Amino acid sequence: MVQEQEFRDSSHIGLSRKSKCYSMRELTKGSLAKAIMTFALPIIFGNLLQQLYNLADGKIVSTYVGTQAFAAVGATAVIANLIIGFVNGVTQGFGIPISRCFGAGDYKNMRRYVAGSFIMTVAMTLILTVGALLGIEGLLHILDTPADIMEEALQYIRIIIMGTAFISLYNYSANTLRAVGESRIPLLCLAVAVILNIFLDILFVHTFSMGLRGAAHATNIAQCIAGVLCMAYLLFRFRELVPKGQEWQVQRRKYQEMTVFGISLGMMSCFVSIGTVIFQTAVNRLGTKIVTAHIAARRIEELTNVPMLCTGMAMTTYASQNLGAGEYDRIKKGIQQAVVIVLVQGVIFTTFCWIFGHPLIRWITSSNDTYILDTAYRYLTRNTSFYFVLGPLFVLRCSLQGLEHKVIPVASSILELVLKIVSTIWIVPVLGYTGVIYTEPIIWIFMTLMLIGGYVRALKQINEAEHIKSARNAKAENEKINVDNRL
Repeated sequence: MVQEQEFRDSSHIGLSRKSKCYSMRELTKGSLAKAIMTFALPIIFGNLLQQLYNLADGKIVSTYVGTQAFAAVGATAVIANLIIGFVNGVTQGFGIPISRCFGAGDYKNMRRYVAGSFIMTVAMTLILTVGALLGIEGLLHILDTPADIMEEALQYIRIIIMGTAFISLYNYSANTLRAVGESRIPLLCLAVAVILNIFLDILFVHTFSMGLRGAAHATNIAQCIAGVLCMAYLLFRFRELVPKGQEWQVQRRKYQEMTVFGISLGMMSCFVSIGTVIFQTAVNRLGTKIVTAHIAARRIEELTNVPMLCTGMAMTTYASQNLGAGEYDRIKKGIQQAVVIVLVQGVIFTTFCWIFGHPLIRWITSSNDTYILDTAYRYLTRNTSFYFVLGPLFVLRCSLQGLEHKVIPVASSILELVLKIVSTIWIVPVLGYTGVIYTEPIIWIFMTLMLIGGYVRALKQINEAEHIKSARNAKAENEKINVDNRL
């Protein structure tokens, strides 16, 4: 809930913002659009790199192992995304109080939150890895994974799950750095990992003929390198973030607060991914050709919505830092400018998909099957035509999280899950792949309407907090004038 924040002045905690935080980026000052995009661009490029790697990985697998292996990787992609999305969401949630404390200049509590988030990330990783390994085979059966790709899919995803610790290491380090406005270093670490991953893919899959096992091991090794590099930079170059002595003794209240934020964003991502996993069962039942077409179209769609998604992600940190600093007017104007930015991005990438969709699909699938190509193109063009709804959805959902409004974003994700279940059970069996194509755009419309309602409510609280701040400033100014007059 938005309210007047009261923090100790940074001079009382023995840490000069000017001298110590030279490498951190405050989003509470300067041009609004510039602050948002300067912070968002490295996140966008990082995610684009990851998506481009996914395309290259699919191309390498389809070329050197075959279309069936490509379908096996695609059939497990929703599960891998579920794990990655949950870990990223939880660690991003842990970063919200870190951002707020940084915006307020409360560095001592900032480091305590860093310590608490590390401890909780380790615990989460252990539970998630063991649980996923125990339940993965049953989950693939529940998803109606086609029998002809089941063995390869199971082999691939088990290796990916065993690398969950590397996923957690990178996301914890990256989201901690982003919480204080540093989004460039995670990008550089990811760039190194992507280049290494492609090299190892070719080496393991083609040269050593390791098949899908090679692709999975290459992914884990590269993710490990990204995590180690990012953590090393945090430890050696951002010493002001590293907890010291008693700062590792995190109060119960802080654990509770981080749990709420982490679970909120983690479950939000999880509900989205679970909905996608369930929805994938409807796609799997339509046959291997449809699965292949859907995977190819989804990879292009995921690539082209990255700028909108990452602009939204940047708004979590932006809103949280400005909330801590009490810059309420800046919050409102920043959200408005972010919506304009994602609408422009949506127009650009929708046009791109309509023009270049066919050749991209052919390149990804290494197929000349007209049915696969036309089916994938139909999904891609119809889906991206609703980016004007999806972009504002990302901005509003992430901004509300940064403003510590957790209920509506999670509720919107639950709505997405429920509607995907409805579509899987009743709509797709009747309409076939046409039902698959239009399910998500319809869901986006309902979610955005819900988030607009949540933002209107948040806006009222922001205005109230701004009024309180103005009244306090006016009172302080009057008291100063009275003191001067007495003198």
